Amino acid sequence: MASVLLCSTPVHGHVTPLLAVARFLVGNGHRVRFLTGARYRATVEATGAAYLPLPAEADYDDTDMDAAFPGRVGRSGPDGIRYDLSTIFLRPAGAQLAAVDDALAAEHVDVVLVESMFVGAIALLSRPSRPPVINLGIIPLGLTSVDTAPFGLGVLPMNGPIGRIRNRTLRLVAEKGIFGSLQKEAKQVVKQLTGEELSAFFMNSASLADAIVQFTVPSFEYPRRDLPSTVRFVGPVSRTSPSSGVLPEWWSDVDGSRPVVHVTQGTVANKNYEELIAPTMRALADEDVLLVVSTGGRPVSTLPQPLPANVRAAEYLPYGRLLPITDVYVSNGGYGGVHFAMEHGVPLVVAGKTEDKIEVTARVEWSGVGINLSTNRPTPKQIREAVHEVLANERFRKASARIGGEIAASSGLAGLERVIKEMTKNHALDRNTEGGSVG
Repeated sequence: MASVLLCSTPVHGHVTPLLAVARFLVGNGHRVRFLTGARYRATVEATGAAYLPLPAEADYDDTDMDAAFPGRVGRSGPDGIRYDLSTIFLRPAGAQLAAVDDALAAEHVDVVLVESMFVGAIALLSRPSRPPVINLGIIPLGLTSVDTAPFGLGVLPMNGPIGRIRNRTLRLVAEKGIFGSLQKEAKQVVKQLTGEELSAFFMNSASLADAIVQFTVPSFEYPRRDLPSTVRFVGPVSRTSPSSGVLPEWWSDVDGSRPVVHVTQGTVANKNYEELIAPTMRALADEDVLLVVSTGGRPVSTLPQPLPANVRAAEYLPYGRLLPITDVYVSNGGYGGVHFAMEHGVPLVVAGKTEDKIEVTARVEWSGVGINLSTNRPTPKQIREAVHEVLANERFRKASARIGGEIAASSGLAGLERVIKEMTKNHALDRNTEGGSVG
């Protein structure tokens, strides 16, 4: 069995999929230590993993990111991504690396697992001597390619020579212009922490990892002719269970007599209902649909009152029971929630341009599983028209069902475990070869 160090930034959407990773690996007999923020200690320990705290300089309260980082308010698209990468993710890199080094010194580690935004891993990956590092793709794959525009712009692929010229031009603009300051900052951080040169573009640093385990299926990721052999698609980390969750008292109203539309802003970006939930309620108040709302943990009483007659709401919902009978899923583009929808062949209407959501929603559009409203705050008219189109056009459901079939056939966490065993075995052989003990 392997000794695993699992590292995550202290953000709910990053920690949550890794909790499933920890639980699975512990259940299969692996030694797992989980490095993240103090708010997640109890949930980490509930998986059976040992909790390791991030230093105070790398920890923060993610329950209100705008309060923790007021400079991010009002930013979106590349500007929002640039701010978040620099302030939230890059600046704590030194403290993150120090915590990783302490963990490596405390006991032997066979493999280090890092989620994509644990930027301290860039410094670790820049060292010539280190354990194997596996990048866990909990956000869309951001690797540079001749076939894709730079990550963070939300630009869809374009085939042919013109597309490749466009991509090359945008890459130069991104690397030298939009994200040029980030690259300079990242190079300085790596040099200061390790004495080594950063050998990749900051936004492409996952390419330095020994393996990239992407938690999606190929049909929901842009094709790349130059995709590294280190990338493994294993499908989403979590699958919905029909028996999970408590049914709300109004559940009998979900009786199939009218189309079911589900709307959620997730469990983090749900402080301001005016971004998506409230306009969706207004958009569909007079429609012959049942609108099922999840507040993502906030009291139902915090929703705009009174609720329209066709709205049913709960803090959390049993997705294993809800999604098989849902006709449209309206979302701000969380990677996990979008995969839950596709797992059940549910078409989507998405509206999100912050963080990685600009890339998730672009993939919803590209793959044909739904409509991308390309905004953080759609109008009721935009939502109503998009829901009508998705309900009327079977092609969206068919596309989602096709990817859902691919998800059902994917290996999931068993695929990650195979990569861990492969990395551990190869690293042990390398060590033995260097020591002259093989043969």
